[in-house]
Amino acid sequence: MNESPWHVRLAHWPGDEPALRQVRERVFVQEQQVPLELEWDGIDDQCLHMLAEDKSGNPIGTGRLLPDGHIGRMAVLREWRGRGVGSALLQALMQEGEKQGFRNMVLAAQLQAMPFYEKAGFTAEGEIFDDAGIPHRNMVWRKS
Repeated sequence: MNESPWHVRLAHWPGDEPALRQVRERVFVQEQQVPLELEWDGIDDQCLHMLAEDKSGNPIGTGRLLPDGHIGRMAVLREWRGRGVGSALLQALMQEGEKQGFRNMVLAAQLQAMPFYEKAGFTAEGEIFDDAGIPHRNMVWRKS
């Protein structure tokens, strides 16, 4: 049996803040050119965070669940994309949301990521909008 080269775990703010920041700044600020002041919205201490790490404990992906059931800040380092890391992060966040009693979860998906979220059962709602210069569309998951 092959051991996975990565794992997902519950992360704690502020203890895991440096690892969470490292991933989000590489993906959103450096790669996607999101202004630093827009990335850090001051609500991370209110959110539940998931962190993906490689076998050596290096951070490779993250996502968060807000107290209102909104999933956000999903980010996987470029070199780890296409390996199931994002799917595992999303599933972990959705499981936590269900444990908290959310029957609906929402997110704002970048347009190119919509098929990824559709595979997890999210459906698009509303019009396309701009967030930090990147086109997004709201998506919702409803417990059946």
